[in-house]
Amino acid sequence: MASGSEYFNRCGPKYLTNIDWNNAHHRRSVSASLVEGVYMLEEDRQARRGVSQCVAPPWWEFFNFKVVNSLVDDNDKSIFGAIFEYKPSAYSYHRSMDRSPRYVIAFRGTLIKLESFARDLKLDIDIIRNGLHHTGRFRTAIKAVLDLVSVVGSSKVWLTGHSLGAAMAMLAGKNMAKRGNFLEAFLFNPPYVSPPIERIKNKKVRHGLRFAGTLIKAGIAFAAAVSDNHNNSNGIQDSSFAAISGWIPCLFVNHLDPICSEYIGYFKHRKKLEDIGAGGLARLTSQHSLGNMAMSAVGIKGIDTSEPLHLLPSANLTVNLYPCQDMISAHELHQWWRPDLNLNCSVYKYK
Repeated sequence: MASGSEYFNRCGPKYLTNIDWNNAHHRRSVSASLVEGVYMLEEDRQARRGVSQCVAPPWWEFFNFKVVNSLVDDNDKSIFGAIFEYKPSAYSYHRSMDRSPRYVIAFRGTLIKLESFARDLKLDIDIIRNGLHHTGRFRTAIKAVLDLVSVVGSSKVWLTGHSLGAAMAMLAGKNMAKRGNFLEAFLFNPPYVSPPIERIKNKKVRHGLRFAGTLIKAGIAFAAAVSDNHNNSNGIQDSSFAAISGWIPCLFVNHLDPICSEYIGYFKHRKKLEDIGAGGLARLTSQHSLGNMAMSAVGIKGIDTSEPLHLLPSANLTVNLYPCQDMISAHELHQWWRPDLNLNCSVYKYK
């Protein structure tokens, strides 16, 4: 198997000889590369058989980053994240440096390796059950974010992650937004817990299913609100959702990836409801997950229906329309630093 350095030399965005931090492609490519670095850190740890702190492969130094800390899961001792510090050389300074990060906290996704796969898979299930916020891995992650922001401030700290790691970064970003700290975030192939309606080719069928889902969610939410206790908690959820509306993370999804493609329909449907004057209905239903409601209704234990992780009021959504061989390649991280992508970008800002 190729080492991290060999992989980067073969597949990484080394054509970026000079990073322009005002360039969206450059920011996306560097962020994705740092997440790849976390994958490589954990692969290197497993290859070294139990060495918990790895020597950083030199390839990310190409972008003038260095690893200052690895984030380790308390359960299986795997490296699931890393804090990278940006240390540009004096001669590389230019005006775009004002938009550069000082630190990037990156989180990897599920790694199909013997020592980490079981733990990663359990966390994937926690995402489906909306329970990631109860896990030890997230507690480690949010502590690292809080500690760093308390020292250097929020304006120079970026979050990035892929798949499971994107969910981790999203949850950390939402928590920080509730505290009034809006961190720049780059989330690659973030999981959306829903049947992949976006994969249905018939446009009318897609719209029909989403509208039916909206009515069902509205009915369930209204029925739940008749209880005084539930009505109070619902008010908390409404204010919590509004509190993060000013945070606009960058979401990167592939239209052929069933794990994340439903973000496309989620935001398009929200816009359609707003456009026809159903903004109140859109605000009510956009913060409820029909999937979580359904699992809870049929008696699946451990489903948390409050404030679903994957739902957001606002986002800068980038969709990769580049042809992929299969669903696996549509979910891979390295697609995001290709220079020839066919991208569709939309900004959604709602409360």
